[in-house]
Amino acid sequence: MRTVKEVRGLTGVSIRALHHYDSIGLLRPTQVTESGYRLYDDEALEKLQMILLFKELKFPLKEIKKILDNPSFDRKKALEQQIRMLTLQKEHIQGLICLAREIQTKGVEKMFRFDAFNTQKMDEYARQAKAEWGNTEAYREFEEKSKNRTARTEQAAGKEMMDIFREFGALRENEPQAKEARELVQKLRDFITENFYQ
Repeated sequence: MRTVKEVRGLTGVSIRALHHYDSIGLLRPTQVTESGYRLYDDEALEKLQMILLFKELKFPLKEIKKILDNPSFDRKKALEQQIRMLTLQKEHIQGLICLAREIQTKGVEKMFRFDAFNTQKMDEYARQAKAEWGNTEAYREFEEKSKNRTARTEQAAGKEMMDIFREFGALRENEPQAKEARELVQKLRDFITENFYQ
């Protein structure tokens, strides 16, 4: 078992980030001691490795959590996909380095190549990975509820949600357990259920 400090020393992940991962349910400590110290075993470190690989590939934490929580998540297959995506990323960076060297040698006015900036291959592969691992019940429900939406109705739903958040802002001085705050939380839950997923 390793302490948060030891995990930070081993991985370079800040203590604050580890606490955040715990608070959002992305990476829970294996054990919390009576004095409140978080401890991580090898399995937790293995999961942290997987999280960091997804982060390197620019997956948001919410997406990473959705992927790792998916009951059909296959660690071996995910690793193969990560290797493929990192290889595409490496090729992309190599192309940018070659272009920059050419510009340095020949001068920018003679160089009008933009193919090195094309990230289409990487983007497509990332979409495929997300589609494969993002197949949760909540995601399917969201897709069903949003399939007939137009850009206008999508925008209206976004505005309505922001209006609810503005209402939360007006209550920021209230206690969380106050009647108005609890009613507003219920309003937000109902809105999400109606428009996105349960």
